[in-house]
Amino acid sequence: MAETGGFEEYWVGIVWLVVLLLGNAFFVGAEFAVISARRSQIEPRAERGERAAKTTLFAMEHATLMLATSQLGITVCSLLILNVSEPAIHHLLEIPLGLTGLSAEMISGIAFVIALIVVTYLHVVLGEMVPKNISFSVPDRAALILAPPLVFVSRVFAPVIWLMNAIANSVLRVFGVEPKAEATSAYTFDQVAGIVEQSKREGLLKDVTGTLTNAFEFTAKRVGEVAVPVEELRTLPPGATPADLQRAVAAYGFSRYLIEGDDGALQGYVHLKDVLDLEGDAYEQPIPPERIRPQISFYVGTALEDALGGMRSLHAHVAPVFDARGRVAGVLFLEDIIEELVGEIRDASVRETWN
Repeated sequence: MAETGGFEEYWVGIVWLVVLLLGNAFFVGAEFAVISARRSQIEPRAERGERAAKTTLFAMEHATLMLATSQLGITVCSLLILNVSEPAIHHLLEIPLGLTGLSAEMISGIAFVIALIVVTYLHVVLGEMVPKNISFSVPDRAALILAPPLVFVSRVFAPVIWLMNAIANSVLRVFGVEPKAEATSAYTFDQVAGIVEQSKREGLLKDVTGTLTNAFEFTAKRVGEVAVPVEELRTLPPGATPADLQRAVAAYGFSRYLIEGDDGALQGYVHLKDVLDLEGDAYEQPIPPERIRPQISFYVGTALEDALGGMRSLHAHVAPVFDARGRVAGVLFLEDIIEELVGEIRDASVRETWN
């Protein structure tokens, strides 16, 4: 009866092995699911009132806490697997190996090696790799299933996990790294471009006007690629009058013109509407300095999107562009920047006969 009792005890160790492998798989799957899930997929469900989605969103917003909980669970399961399940398998293997006629020492050694290999294999494959791959394959679904119980465990062992998390964050700060609580689930630029390209190939998305393509190409362009060369500019001479501006509009069809200073440098620009209220003698007098709009300048190698941001912040429509030697190489027009995104835009004052 004593032997039977011992035999049953060993099988209990096998049952514990299954339970601990499932526990280890749960914590591994939950850990990777919380990190991999996309917030954009979880938030709409949370807004509709789904409890699992709300809890999952909480887990994503407290990623470091969830990771600490997962690591605690994985460590405990791993230690118990080695201390409970491995001896059970070891002793169960000694029974058939005893029929070989080998010495007790050799039987014990062989049983130990086989048990260690079996437990390690099951632990790595079933307890680690399988749940990890599932979470990577269906992260949103896995997070909705695994995150709620993980949050529950984190609340049960809150004091222990808080202490572990505080120590880990302190170590990070010592090395100059600021801890981050929320998981990063945004797409990178290359990922978005890949999604759009794949959607176009599969017929799910049509870019008839080319706006999407232009938007992705826009981020790679530099100011020098869009600026109008100096030799192609239409400028007004020093001391230009509203009458000169009107004649330039009639001749060339553009509404904005750069004004040269006495030294030949570009001192600013003026729009047709800036002088429409000037009459009588003022119409033939030089345009008042306060009517000439200030300008912002950019280096030819400046990213086009940065130039757009600078011009918008200063409400500027025209910006000289200088080269490495500090010389004006061209002029950047806000209209030309917008055309890089949405296609050709016609100046409202340009005549149909203008080439």
